[in-house]
Amino acid sequence: MVSSDQNLFHYSLLTLYLIGPPIFISLRFLQAPYGKHNRPGWGPTMSPPLAWFLMESPTLWLTLLLFPFGSHSSNPKSLFLISPYLFHYFHRTCIYPLRLHNNNNKSKTNNGGFPVSVAMMAFVFNLLNAYLQARWVSHYKDYEGDGWFWLRFFIGLVVFLGGMGVNIWSDRVLASLKKEGKGYRVPRGGLFELVSCPNYFGEIVEWLGWAVMTWSFAGLGFFLNTCANLVPRARANHMWYLDKFGEDYPKGRKAVIPFLY
Repeated sequence: MVSSDQNLFHYSLLTLYLIGPPIFISLRFLQAPYGKHNRPGWGPTMSPPLAWFLMESPTLWLTLLLFPFGSHSSNPKSLFLISPYLFHYFHRTCIYPLRLHNNNNKSKTNNGGFPVSVAMMAFVFNLLNAYLQARWVSHYKDYEGDGWFWLRFFIGLVVFLGGMGVNIWSDRVLASLKKEGKGYRVPRGGLFELVSCPNYFGEIVEWLGWAVMTWSFAGLGFFLNTCANLVPRARANHMWYLDKFGEDYPKGRKAVIPFLY
C-alpha cells in the first residue's frame, strides 16, 4: 500500500514538471516586474531585501524541519548531499538580502518595491521545491544501492561550486556598479564579456551540478525549472541592455549561455 507521503511526493514531483512549461512560455512574453523590469500595476509592494529573505526562506526552515524525519537523516551521504543546497540558500536567504539592503542605501538607482504577489508565487514554489529536495535526499534516495554515488557527488559538486562562484562574483560586480551611484552602466570583465547575465548562467550551472549530485527526477526538475525561469529573464535583460545602451553595448555578447544564446 502506498503511503500518504509517497503520494504527496509523487504528486508534488508531477507538479514540479507541469509548471515548468507554462512558466517558460509566460516569461517569454511577460517579465516579472522587479529590478530592471519594475512597473506599476501589480498590487502592493515591499522592500526588495525583505522580499528576497521571505520568499527564499522555506528552502532553509522547511528543509531543516523535514530532514530529521527522513529514514536516511543520519546517513553521512545524505548529510554531505544536502550541504551544498543549504550552503547556496543560506547565502541567497541571509547574505544576499543584507548585501542588497546595503547597496540600495548607497545607490542612487531606485528600482522601486518588490511586488508582494510575485514574492508569494516564489514563496509557494520554494515550499514545493524544498519539500521535494529535502524528502528525496533524506528519505527516498537509495544510498546503499548507488555504487556510483561518490563519483557523481564529486563531479556534481565541482560543477555546483563553479556555478556558485560565477553567480556570487557576478552579483558583486553588478552591486559594485550600483554602489558607485551613477545608475545603470555596462558591466565589464570576466563572463560579462561573453553574456549579459553571468549571474543567471552561474545559477543554472549550479543546479545542473545539483541534478548530477542527486541523480534524481527531483534534482532534474529543479534544474529545468531554473532554466524555465532564468533563460527568459536573461533574454529580457539582454534586450533591456541593448535598448538602453544602443551602440555602446557589446554586440558579441549572448544573453545567458556563452557563444550559444
